[in-house]
Amino acid sequence: MTRSRPPSRARSRSRSRSRSRSLNVRALLALAVMAASVAIALTMPVRLGLDLRGGTQIVLETKSTDTAKADRAATDRTVEVLRGRIDALGVAEPTIVRSGENRVVVELPGVQDPRKAADVLGRTAQLTVHSVLGAAESAGEGAGGTEEKASGAEGERVLPDESGQSLRLKAATLTGQDVKGADARFDQQNGAGWHVTVDFKDAGSDRWARVTGEAACHPAGDPERRVAIVLDDKIISSPQVDPSVSCGAGITGGSTQITGSFDDAEARELALLIKGGALPVPVETIEQRTIGATLGDEAISAGAWAAVIGTALTALFIIVVYRLMGALATVALLCYGLISYAALAAVGATLTLPGLAGFVLAIGMAVDANVLVFERAREEQAARTRPSTRSALTAGFRSAFSAIADSNITTLIAAALLFFLASGPVKGFGVTLGIGVLASMVSALVITRVLAEFAASRPAVFRRPRITGISSTGPVRDALLRRDPFLMRRPRRWLAASLVVLVVAGSGILVRGLNFGIEFTGGRLIEYSTATQVDPDRARDALADAGFPRAVVQSSGDGDLTVRTEELTDAEAATVTKAVAELGGETEQVRDELIGPSLGEELRRDALIALGLALAAQLAYLAVRFRLLFGTAAVGALAHDVVILAGVFAWLGKPIDGVFLAALLTVIGYSVNDSVVLFDRVRELLGKERRAPFDRLTNDAILQTLPRTVNTGMGAVLILASLAVLADDSLTDFALALLIGVAVGTYSSVFTASPLAIALHGRDTGSRPARRGGARNHGTARPARPGKQPATSRTERQEVP
Repeated sequence: MTRSRPPSRARSRSRSRSRSRSLNVRALLALAVMAASVAIALTMPVRLGLDLRGGTQIVLETKSTDTAKADRAATDRTVEVLRGRIDALGVAEPTIVRSGENRVVVELPGVQDPRKAADVLGRTAQLTVHSVLGAAESAGEGAGGTEEKASGAEGERVLPDESGQSLRLKAATLTGQDVKGADARFDQQNGAGWHVTVDFKDAGSDRWARVTGEAACHPAGDPERRVAIVLDDKIISSPQVDPSVSCGAGITGGSTQITGSFDDAEARELALLIKGGALPVPVETIEQRTIGATLGDEAISAGAWAAVIGTALTALFIIVVYRLMGALATVALLCYGLISYAALAAVGATLTLPGLAGFVLAIGMAVDANVLVFERAREEQAARTRPSTRSALTAGFRSAFSAIADSNITTLIAAALLFFLASGPVKGFGVTLGIGVLASMVSALVITRVLAEFAASRPAVFRRPRITGISSTGPVRDALLRRDPFLMRRPRRWLAASLVVLVVAGSGILVRGLNFGIEFTGGRLIEYSTATQVDPDRARDALADAGFPRAVVQSSGDGDLTVRTEELTDAEAATVTKAVAELGGETEQVRDELIGPSLGEELRRDALIALGLALAAQLAYLAVRFRLLFGTAAVGALAHDVVILAGVFAWLGKPIDGVFLAALLTVIGYSVNDSVVLFDRVRELLGKERRAPFDRLTNDAILQTLPRTVNTGMGAVLILASLAVLADDSLTDFALALLIGVAVGTYSSVFTASPLAIALHGRDTGSRPARRGGARNHGTARPARPGKQPATSRTERQEVP
């Protein structure tokens, strides 16, 4: 008689096969991602920014017309339109400033076809739509693209169509102001090829229906049944209204197609010109030249070495704390770096030195997901009497998933809104941030898990669990278990302390004010021609010694030197000229002009709107996933961090520039991430102990997540300290801002967000904070103690490899 297998052994083998299949699937996914990343990294180089490589400089001059004067206001509006066109061209991290009253200086990094870029930027892009009154009386009338007034009729003009036939056009019925959007599309079904779809606004939609309804009243083949679409005094399309359109009804729906013999590049160029809007005044290209990097070789080399040393220190720290698992996490972080680099190359992003520093910092931040998993695995390991490393890791990944997902989703929400609503460097930051978050999740949840579970299932590791680094609880958790402090006994005292720090730091903004840099205020641009060519690095050092450490120095054209500073008095300008002359001998000023801000008013407004909506969206997400109480506390802590960082920079007199803006956006992401991890643990404890006092649950959540907070913070601090000490001055302020942000963000998640949540919860429920002794009688979940099994934990069988 055959004996049946024990059900428990059958279930164990079934689980083992299921986990083996899951591991194989993750391994294949990881290999596919890494293979694609290697292929992209080897074939598609990342575009370097103006600070690292230089690029192309195009100087445009605005021209007055009969109806518009090329004054300062018109030139500022021209800058904003040009910024939209450059974004549509796919050029990231450009510099666009007004120079003098009617010139615009555009600097483009890594443009492959500068001549074409200048042509696209220089087109006025005045779009108009006209009814056709008929063919011109003479075949040659209006030929050559010139326009003529018809006899006595105001606004009428004669222009040749696509085939060269001259058409009499009525005054414009629609203009580019009526256009809502334009897209280049390929019609594969009807074989019409590339065309441009134009969508009109509400008022434009009514006008389009009226003009097409009037044209439909004429017979097929009659020129008056056509509608002419004119761009910069040239008919680019004059389609005949389809016979299906009835007289007077017109084409409704608010959209039309511009067809013609377009290729994909022409269709996309036309779409971006229409969508980007018309220039308020015509512009003319005055000069075009190549420019050198704004940072010297020494600064770039110092930044690179600081990044390498900081990354190595972070990797060493993780290996010391988590041993074998730390070493495997370091391998996964290197894979993260490769994935992020490949993604940046694939989307055509531009890498600047602050972007490179932020990219390296993201490697330190990517440690967070691994630390979350390993700390949860340590808790699971300590809670079982006969645990296995692999089962603890599996439970760690499962328990940490919600915290990882929620923190990354809130960051992705912010990145998406910054990308879609902002422009310029803020939009570029959204791209880099989104790529970093997605790559971090792939690194931690796929690559680290494959490596860790494979290593944990090896017999040698199973016999020596101490080498894994997760068999013990760690020194931070051990110290907390011994002392068991009740940090949230008096939450209002922590709120009062946070308020004092907030007032002291924030008063710096009121007392000293914010020292806005050239990007926000504009300044002065002086170009020199010297008898002997001056090395930009030597010029930077000389100007720093002369009292202008923030001067931006570039080589320009054939041996010239460009100096860009804040606003200067005549005496200060003479000092700059003297410093350059001491290096280059006989010196001549080729150009000396006041320049406007590169971060213009519209760009700043769009960035603030995007940031405000991002915070509101994060609050809404946290309210849905947690409670409105938690979301309010997280956003309150975030505002606390932003004000303190800006206030400290005000007291120190540090510049508020583009580098600070990148650091501030990074700090915002870090602060929200810390709060989400803490509140995720509070939510978990609330699910287990609904009757426990809220302040005790919050305190327990702080103690349980504090090891993760300390280890993640150390990973970021090691990189930032390396940048602050070893890098050039251009990165010192960036590293300083992030060091302050990491310290304040870590503090605020524990001592601002948590007390604020307790205070809000007490106001909603009318309850008072619990005493220390009373909380123990409720069976509150506590930091796991070695060798003890909490009543709320599920038991799992020990796995045998």
